[in-house]
Amino acid sequence: MTLFDIFIIGVGLSMDAFAVSATNGMIEKPTLKKSLLIAFSFGLFQALMPLIGYFAGRLFADTIEAYDHWIALVLLTFIGGKMIADFFIKDEKAEEHKKITPLMLLTQAVATSIDALVIGVSFVSIKFNIFLAVSVIGLTTFVLSLIAVVIGKKAGEKLSDKATLAGGIILIAIGLKIFIEHML
Repeated sequence: MTLFDIFIIGVGLSMDAFAVSATNGMIEKPTLKKSLLIAFSFGLFQALMPLIGYFAGRLFADTIEAYDHWIALVLLTFIGGKMIADFFIKDEKAEEHKKITPLMLLTQAVATSIDALVIGVSFVSIKFNIFLAVSVIGLTTFVLSLIAVVIGKKAGEKLSDKATLAGGIILIAIGLKIFIEHML
């Protein structure tokens, strides 16, 4: 496996984080500091999960693979459903929910990186430096997530009040995609 192969794996793994980061940008229109925090969170978890998967090895591979799609589906559907509900509830409390909270960001980062855990398990059989691999994956996800936040922020300005609804639908769609891909 080459460094380029690891980069391509990183791009593939970061696509869910990219979509969620764009959604976060649409909803909150974050500052540079918050944008960096969002990108860092996704990059960190996309790097940590394969590392955890690698060290867990084949011992837990079957268990992880058996439930990863359910965990992602439940977490993303919950967050997306809440966003859709907030869209239809037009009061001051709903406006307060347009902020990405630390708990929401943590949940998003974990939910979008569960597939990276399984990739980490597969790294056990590959002769490649695991620390270099997870660094490339994390950095790739960080950069793509930061770009996504900026794109989402621009799109959110154009979509204005519909960004929360669109974001909720996107998160549920990602959860369903992960679930369906696993079932096929």
